[in-house]
Amino acid sequence: MPQTDPFASHRRGLESPAETQFAITPQDGTDLPVRPRVLRVVAGGDLAVRDAAGTVIVYPVTAGEILPFSAAGIEATGTTAAVAGWY
Repeated sequence: MPQTDPFASHRRGLESPAETQFAITPQDGTDLPVRPRVLRVVAGGDLAVRDAAGTVIVYPVTAGEILPFSAAGIEATGTTAAVAGWY
Protein backbone atom coordinates (compact mmCIF):
# COMPACT_ATOMS: atom_id res chain seq x y z
CA MET A 1 0.00 0.00 0.00
CA PRO A 2 1.50 3.40 -0.93
CA GLN A 3 2.14 5.90 1.81
CA THR A 4 -0.37 8.71 2.27
CA ASP A 5 0.77 12.21 3.20
CA PRO A 6 -2.22 14.13 4.61
CA PHE A 7 -0.10 17.31 4.66
CA ALA A 8 1.08 17.19 1.04
CA SER A 9 -1.15 20.13 0.06
CA HIS A 10 0.10 22.31 2.94
CA ARG A 11 2.94 24.77 2.55
CA ARG A 12 5.99 23.99 4.68
CA GLY A 13 7.06 26.74 7.08
CA LEU A 14 9.88 27.33 9.53
CA GLU A 15 7.73 25.84 12.27
CA SER A 16 7.24 22.63 10.28
CA PRO A 17 9.24 19.55 11.21
CA ALA A 18 12.30 18.72 9.15
CA GLU A 19 11.79 16.19 6.38
CA THR A 20 15.32 15.51 5.13
CA GLN A 21 18.35 14.22 7.03
CA PHE A 22 22.01 13.84 6.17
CA ALA A 23 25.13 12.55 7.88
CA ILE A 24 27.77 15.15 8.69
CA THR A 25 31.48 14.45 8.35
CA PRO A 26 33.40 17.16 10.23
CA GLN A 27 35.88 19.06 8.05
CA ASP A 28 37.89 22.11 9.04
CA GLY A 29 36.91 25.25 7.12
CA THR A 30 34.46 23.46 4.83
CA ASP A 31 30.83 24.55 4.60
CA LEU A 32 28.15 21.90 4.94
CA PRO A 33 26.52 21.03 1.59
CA VAL A 34 23.16 22.19 3.00
CA ARG A 35 22.57 24.50 5.97
CA PRO A 36 20.63 22.31 8.40
CA ARG A 37 17.63 23.56 10.33
CA VAL A 38 18.85 21.64 13.38
CA LEU A 39 21.64 19.28 14.41
CA ARG A 40 20.92 15.87 15.97
CA VAL A 41 23.66 14.36 18.12
CA VAL A 42 24.14 10.70 17.23
CA ALA A 43 27.07 10.05 19.60
CA GLY A 44 28.05 12.35 22.45
CA GLY A 45 31.33 14.18 22.92
CA ASP A 46 32.55 17.62 21.91
CA LEU A 47 31.12 19.41 18.87
CA ALA A 48 33.01 22.27 17.16
CA VAL A 49 30.29 24.33 15.48
CA ARG A 50 31.08 27.11 12.99
CA ASP A 51 28.51 29.83 12.33
CA ALA A 52 28.00 31.98 9.22
CA ALA A 53 30.42 34.62 10.58
CA GLY A 54 33.18 32.01 10.92
CA THR A 55 33.08 31.83 14.72
CA VAL A 56 33.82 28.36 16.09
CA ILE A 57 32.65 27.31 19.55
CA VAL A 58 33.12 23.82 20.99
CA TYR A 59 30.10 22.50 22.88
CA PRO A 60 29.90 19.37 25.04
CA VAL A 61 26.91 17.40 23.73
CA THR A 62 25.12 14.17 24.62
CA ALA A 63 23.65 11.49 22.38
CA GLY A 64 20.05 12.26 21.48
CA GLU A 65 20.43 16.00 21.95
CA ILE A 66 18.85 18.27 19.34
CA LEU A 67 20.54 21.61 18.70
CA PRO A 68 18.24 24.17 17.03
CA PHE A 69 21.12 25.81 15.17
CA SER A 70 21.71 26.28 11.45
CA ALA A 71 25.47 25.66 11.41
CA ALA A 72 27.61 26.71 8.45
CA GLY A 73 30.07 23.93 9.23
CA ILE A 74 31.23 21.34 11.75
CA GLU A 75 34.98 21.49 12.33
CA ALA A 76 37.06 18.30 12.63
CA THR A 77 39.44 19.97 15.08
CA GLY A 78 37.76 19.78 18.46
CA THR A 79 34.93 17.43 17.41
CA THR A 80 34.64 14.00 18.99
CA ALA A 81 30.83 13.75 18.70
CA ALA A 82 28.86 12.44 15.72
CA VAL A 83 25.98 14.51 14.33
CA ALA A 84 23.39 14.55 11.56
CA GLY A 85 21.72 17.54 9.97
CA TRP A 86 17.98 17.97 9.50
CA TYR A 87 16.25 20.37 7.14
